[in-house]
This record gives sequence, structure tokens and C-alpha cells, in this order.
Amino acid sequence: MFLEINKVHQGDARKLLKQVEPNSVSLSVWSPPYFVGKEYEKYLSYQDWVDLLTSVISLHEPILKPGGFLVVNIADILAFQDKSIPRFQALTLTRQKCSVSQKDVLEAKKKHPDYNRYQLAELLKCSEQTIDRRLNGNNIRGGKYNNQTRVHLVGDIIEKPAYKAGLYLYDRRIWKKDPCWENSKWHSLSYRSVDEFEYLYFLWKPGITTVDRKRLSKEEWKDWGSRGVWEIPSVRTNNDHEAKFPLELPKRAIRLLTSPGDVVLDCFMGSGTTAIAAINEGRNFIGIELEPKYVDLSNRKIKEVQSK
Repeated sequence: MFLEINKVHQGDARKLLKQVEPNSVSLSVWSPPYFVGKEYEKYLSYQDWVDLLTSVISLHEPILKPGGFLVVNIADILAFQDKSIPRFQALTLTRQKCSVSQKDVLEAKKKHPDYNRYQLAELLKCSEQTIDRRLNGNNIRGGKYNNQTRVHLVGDIIEKPAYKAGLYLYDRRIWKKDPCWENSKWHSLSYRSVDEFEYLYFLWKPGITTVDRKRLSKEEWKDWGSRGVWEIPSVRTNNDHEAKFPLELPKRAIRLLTSPGDVVLDCFMGSGTTAIAAINEGRNFIGIELEPKYVDLSNRKIKEVQSK
């Protein structure tokens, strides 16, 4: 028995994708766990996370229609602690609350070589932490007792298993979202840029792809259909799920790449956004979600849309 369409199925995508009818899905569009410490992904180690993406991507080749697409929405970089790389040390001048410089500390230490940092602090009228920072360069992103953050590009984690499975990178779009500003815990005081975009990787299964210009209006083609950057505001509140993407995101992929009546798949269904976009655009859907509470959440939201 194949998975029923227009239903959210509870279970592990690595098992349930094997139950999807072969060559039946016109578009699979989803956003996987990002390995950033969300509650629903805490059971995953880094290698577990890589293995999850590798398995799920490879399982798409049999179920996609020839000429169909897999669209993966994911952040462009991954950041995690790695004790093997040097710590990034930053002297953030505009945020220094104390005017004592490294030069001041070194001169005082030269005059008083037997002074410890507490005595130097009393002499220079500053804290002993300031002495430690100026002498040892302990202005370290993430705190001086934590390992340095390793920044790793995510693209190859998506591309390599896709090529191995017979799916090919056709295109990529950038989702320009609302940036994380200074009052966010993700904002950095270093030279790292503000996080304000993610990628959409378009992976293609060999076969004839139907290009139908009538799917979009002339204005839509001009505004986003043929554009590499999609400007879509982020979800304002994640009150019922930790990581929701806006309805406009799967809606655009669905309208661009499928026809009415086609089957759209999301194997990390979350709060049901992809299913709702599919319903609104006259497409069928298959949802897969690991967490029972999110299956219930998706079903409630889907029923609300269907009742209208």
C-alpha cells in the first residue's frame, strides 16, 4: 500500500518515503532540521544530521516524476563548536566600557613585574577581568571558556547525495528574509554579517520538464518567477512551532513548478504550511512528520483551510 494523498502521515521520513508511489510526485518542497539546537532536533548529532539529509534526499529519486523537482530550503551556513580551530579574538572598541588599553597594562606590568592581575587592576582602577582580556586577548566570540564556532557551508551536504542518487542541481534561489537585528541573540559584535537570507536548492530528476508560462502572470514572472532573489518577510511569530517558513515560500515553488492536480510532498511537514499552499493552489499533497504533536497541528490547520 502506498501512502494516501491529501493526508499527513506520522513517522520517520526515511521509512515512509519508501511507501510513496514511484514516479508520482511532481514537486517535493521542504525545510529540514538546521542543526541549530531546536527542541525537535536535539536527538541528532552532527553526523546523524548529515546522514538524515543524505538518506532523505537519496530516497526522492524513485518517487519523483521524471522531470520533477526537489526543492530544499535551508540556511546557507552551519555553525557549531569545534575545539580544533583557533578562537576568534575581537577587540570591539565601540563596546569597551573601560578606557584601559593593552599598552597601559603592559606598561604597568613592566613597572611592577611582581604584580598579579588583581594588583594591576587596583593600580589602573579597572576590573581584574579587564586586565585578563587586555593581556591574554580573551575577547572571544561565544565566551572565553567555549570552543570556537566553526562555520561550514551547507551546499555540499545537499548537492553530493543528490548527484549520487541521480538528482541534479538545476538552480538555486535566495530567500531574502527579515534580518536578525542587534536585539536578537544571533546578532554578532564581530565582522560577521547579519543573517538575512537562506537558500532554495532546486534539484531535478532527469526527464521532460513542462515549462508553462501561463502558470504565472506577466507581473509575477517579472517580480519573482525569473528572479534569483525572492524577498519574502519571515513568519512574525513561531508560537505553535519553533521554525515555520512563510506560506509564500512553498506557494511560489508550487505555482512555478507544478500544474493543478499534481502531487506536492513535504517530508518535514511541521505546522502544515506546504500542505496549505498546495490546497490553495489546487494541488494534492502528501505530508510526513515525525512529531505526533505537529501532525495534530498540521491537521487542525489543514481542516481550517479545507472548511473555507
